[in-house]
Amino acid sequence: MNQLLKKKSAGRFLMDWAAVIALVVSIVIFTVIQGGAFFSAANAINILRAMAITTIFAIAATVTMAPDGFDMSACTLASFSAYVFASTFLWFGLPLWASILATIVFTMVMYLLTMFLILVCKIPDMLATCSLMFVHQGLGLWWTGGGAVSSGMPTPWKAEPIRKGWTEGFLNIGRAPWCILIMLACVLFAFIFLNYTKHGRYLYAMGGNKTAAKLSGINVKKYRFIAGMVTAVFIAIGAMVVCSRNSAAQITGCDNYLMPSLAAVFVGRSVGGAEKPNAIGTMIGAALICTLENGLTQVGVSYYVLPAVKGAVLALALIAAYATKKED
Repeated sequence: MNQLLKKKSAGRFLMDWAAVIALVVSIVIFTVIQGGAFFSAANAINILRAMAITTIFAIAATVTMAPDGFDMSACTLASFSAYVFASTFLWFGLPLWASILATIVFTMVMYLLTMFLILVCKIPDMLATCSLMFVHQGLGLWWTGGGAVSSGMPTPWKAEPIRKGWTEGFLNIGRAPWCILIMLACVLFAFIFLNYTKHGRYLYAMGGNKTAAKLSGINVKKYRFIAGMVTAVFIAIGAMVVCSRNSAAQITGCDNYLMPSLAAVFVGRSVGGAEKPNAIGTMIGAALICTLENGLTQVGVSYYVLPAVKGAVLALALIAAYATKKED
C-alpha cells in the first residue's frame, strides 16, 4: 500500500513539474550539443526576446481562460491593433504615448464586440471568436488598403504620411531589454490580479464552477467582462511589441502567435499542480516552447518542422492538463 502511494505521489510530482523538468533537460541537451553557441548570454537574450511576445499573448489567453473562457481571435485582433499603432504614429504623426493610448483604447473598443457576442448573444466563446477572426482580418486590411504599414509608404488615400520614419523610442519597444521588461511587467500584473485581488479570485471561482459561482452571488457577466477588458489591454501591448520588433505592421503579423500562446497556457496549467491557468506557469510554458524552437534551429532542424514540435508540445500539455482529471 505504501509503495502504491509512493508511486502515485512520484507520478503526480512528475506530472506537476513536467514543464520545468522538460525546460531544464532541454537546456542541458542543447548545451551539450551546441556548447557556447546555445549556452551564452547573447543566445539567452534571443530566447527572452522571442519569449516576450509569446508570453504577452499567452498572458492575455491566461486571463481569458481563468473564468473558463476561450479566445481564438486574440492574435488577429492584435494584427489589426498593430495597423492602428503604426498608422497613428506614421500617417497621423501622433506622439508615441498618444499612439500607445489610442491602440489600447481601440483594442478595448473592438473587444466589446467579442463581449457582446459571448455575454449578450450567448454564443459559445470558440464559435464567436472564430467568426471574429475573419472580421478582424477583413477590417484590418480595409484600414490599410490591403497592405502593410511601414516607413516611407504613402497612405491608402495617396497622401504623404506626416512622420517619415520610426523614432528610436518606437523601435526600443521591441528591443531588449525593453520588450523583456514589458513581458515581466505583464506577468507580474497578471499574477497579482489573478491571485491577490477579489476580481481574480472570482474569475477562478467562475472557471471552477460557473453555476456555483453564480449561486454564491458573483456577478458572472460583470467579471467576465472585466476579464475581457484586461485581456484586450494585453492584446494591445503584444501588438505594439510585435509592430516595433518588425519595424512595420505586417499583414497577419501577429496571427502566428496564437498556437504558441495557447500551448504556453496549457503547459502552465500543470506547473506546480495549479490545474488552472496561471501567470507563472504560462511564462514557464512560453520559455519551454521558445527554448525548444531556438535549440532545434541551432542544431539544424528545418524551420518547416518546427510547427510540428509546437503541436507536439501542445498535445503533451493537454495530456498533462486533462489526463489526471479522469482519475479524480
